[in-house]
Amino acid sequence: MSQINVAVSRDFTMTGEDETEGGGPDVTAPYLKPENDAKEGQNMKRRGFLMSTAAALAGSAALFAAGRSSAAGKFPFMLTEAEWKKRLSPAAYRVLREEDTERAGTSALNHEKREGIFHCAGCDWPLYSSKTKYESGTGWPSFYEPLPGGVGTSTDYKLIYPRTEVHCANCGGHLGHVFNDGPPPTGKRYCMNGVAMTFMPGDAPAPRAS
Repeated sequence: MSQINVAVSRDFTMTGEDETEGGGPDVTAPYLKPENDAKEGQNMKRRGFLMSTAAALAGSAALFAAGRSSAAGKFPFMLTEAEWKKRLSPAAYRVLREEDTERAGTSALNHEKREGIFHCAGCDWPLYSSKTKYESGTGWPSFYEPLPGGVGTSTDYKLIYPRTEVHCANCGGHLGHVFNDGPPPTGKRYCMNGVAMTFMPGDAPAPRAS
């Protein structure tokens, strides 16, 4: 039987015997060396990580969508989006209707010290009394308690983890969020966007929807 010369890459090793006549090495089915097995294991781990990350992001997107829609629905005062855009300033529209957040320290209402009532900039609904306003040091107007029937809440996932969103009970406009790090007697911090509110000095007027 003539001699067969077989060139084998250094990345592979031959094991076992050929089942053909002559019993020589099986050059048709080389096995990976241990270092290549390790590389393949690492690739599988990377693929698994990417798949799990994609699944987590998809789940977060679903929660985010659910959070945004949780405040939607019927409210006493409602307008079309075209009417809202005509009624509100661009900055107020972004916050009240698109759940944007104003830059900290930009609202004059953060420094408002007079007695009076803070209203929704979208529908003039009374939201907070100046008696519950305090300096939180955050750069946004903060209150420890809203007026009765002034606001509603929902859960949003815009930052992946759940937060309690606050909106106007009359028109559904987004105001801000509430946190559990406020002062007594409630322990709450209603952190509001100043552009989403207006201020009226004096006692609270009767609620209006226009």
